[in-house]
Amino acid sequence: MTLDDCLRVAEIRIRGWQTAYKGLIPQSYLDALSVEEDAARRRERFGRGGTEIVNLVAVGAPPRPLRHWGRDGEVVGWVCHGPYRDGEVRTGDVELYAIYVHPDRAGDGVGQALLSESVERCAAAGHGRMLLWVLKGNTRARRFYERAGFTPDGAEEPFDVDGVAVPEVRYVRAFPDVESD
Repeated sequence: MTLDDCLRVAEIRIRGWQTAYKGLIPQSYLDALSVEEDAARRRERFGRGGTEIVNLVAVGAPPRPLRHWGRDGEVVGWVCHGPYRDGEVRTGDVELYAIYVHPDRAGDGVGQALLSESVERCAAAGHGRMLLWVLKGNTRARRFYERAGFTPDGAEEPFDVDGVAVPEVRYVRAFPDVESD
């Protein structure tokens, strides 16, 4: 991902929220999401630099699998991972912070390619496992993660959205031949 991708990533993220979380999160919250504000936050974070947090994008003609997903060079999906956040304690685990595909590209394999690349990079970096949080009611996303080898580990916590507790569940995937902290 480059700084120039921030606006497109914000568009994909906001449209993803508004599509995937309809009926799960208060509609007033979804309606108030701003692509411009999200892009500004993304640019600010991107400007800080650092290598702990990895942002990857899928473009119109990715190298693997060879498949055309849109105009050449057009960002159609985004994934972000970094250190697992267990309060203030960092572990040897990695967390999938976000993965979004433009709603017009849902089901085209973009998400699978992004997740596979993220998992491969994390395993190669020596992380023992990847964790993620997903809305409990988001059955489509839960099936997606389960097909990719993730399983719920029993942890749940509420995610507060405009005063409404929206439950999240944690999923985990261990990487073979890597010890976890």
